[in-house]
Amino acid sequence: MREPSNRRSPALVLAASALGLTFATPMTAWANEAAERLTERLDPLENYHATFEQQILDGGGERLQSARGEMWLSRPGMLRWEVEAPYSQTVVSDGEDVYLYDPDLEQVTVQAMDDRVTHTPALLLSGSADELTASYDVFYEQQDGDDVFTLIPTLADTLFEELSMVFEGQTLTELWMMDSTGQRTAITFSDITRNGSIDRGLFDFQVPEGTDVIREEL
Repeated sequence: MREPSNRRSPALVLAASALGLTFATPMTAWANEAAERLTERLDPLENYHATFEQQILDGGGERLQSARGEMWLSRPGMLRWEVEAPYSQTVVSDGEDVYLYDPDLEQVTVQAMDDRVTHTPALLLSGSADELTASYDVFYEQQDGDDVFTLIPTLADTLFEELSMVFEGQTLTELWMMDSTGQRTAITFSDITRNGSIDRGLFDFQVPEGTDVIREEL
């Protein structure tokens, strides 16, 4: 991992978020070719399980927050993202709704899987590669032997301005994001399993007893 961070941001952005990167090196592949390369990486991905470390930096490079946890992803549309430290937080997508659970607040927020929600970085991975490359301009370069794909949204209403996926061979190892304020988020994955066995029950969120439920309407 290249450079870290630290801050408690809104649940969806924090938990289902990914990345920020400095893009000093010129982009080296045409967008169409880059999109094809990215599709070749993502199309074979059926599910993904890893532990992660997340760091957030402000625009000046100062660390705002660190977090670590575990994630499970199954395509299409299913994700479980558990932040274990420094505080507990869980995001679960069952393909129809996204549940944002904060045990400290004893509160869960439920949001339908609309276009804005599915364009959060982690949930991007759970969608189809064709939809991804249709919604973003994709650029490709190599850095230190890794394949780096940079995505620039073509839509105005997105949670990030630049997003990068870093692959070692066929395996996603890092996600980076930069938002409109210049804040950067970096997520590094380890203990990675691609296309292994995942219990589908992980994506079936059960609201704990005594928890307030808030449903956000579109």
